[in-house]
Amino acid sequence: MGQKVNPKSFRLGSLYTWSSNWYPKKGDYAKFLVEDFRLRQWLLERLKLAGITEIKIDRSINTIKITLSVARPGVVIGRGGSGLEQLKKEISAKLKTPKLELQVVEVKNPDLSARLIGLRLADQLLRRYPHRRAIAQALEKTMASGAKGVKILLSGRINGAEISRKEKYFKGSMPLSTLRSDIDYFQQPAFTKMGYVGIKIWVYTGEKVSL
Repeated sequence: MGQKVNPKSFRLGSLYTWSSNWYPKKGDYAKFLVEDFRLRQWLLERLKLAGITEIKIDRSINTIKITLSVARPGVVIGRGGSGLEQLKKEISAKLKTPKLELQVVEVKNPDLSARLIGLRLADQLLRRYPHRRAIAQALEKTMASGAKGVKILLSGRINGAEISRKEKYFKGSMPLSTLRSDIDYFQQPAFTKMGYVGIKIWVYTGEKVSL
């Protein structure tokens, strides 16, 4: 089973918690679900340069708390906190809520984030950077940052090949079936001029205590 499902959803509840926490009234579930999805899409596009790794949304009766985990918090906060205040105004206008709490958390080691690794690889493929060299650099940098294992899977028209194929690269260990394993996972498509290339990233940082 560990080889066939998303590693995060496989460990949800036992090792990881939900990225959205709220209890809707009858009829509000679909509304909140769509709001959270659209807000995440907007934030990822709006703060693309900040290097977002995670967005947590907590709703209470009259308050919404949003926690952003970013690699470059200065991009979000801005000079003197002006960027943060402007972002709060824009989010409040979108959600139409009077009480909004916005917290920015700095990611201590961005090279261990599967999301940032995947986005960097996708950008390199779009710029026609040699894929084997890009992957070798990503593997080395991730392992040097303290990871115990990393796996990268490319699939599609790699390097402009006429027939799609898969290429798998890995370093270290990757115990996907062990529920105690702290594994970060991300998948990202790269729409190159030669065709579609799918990117999947697994980063294993060791065992973690259950919730």
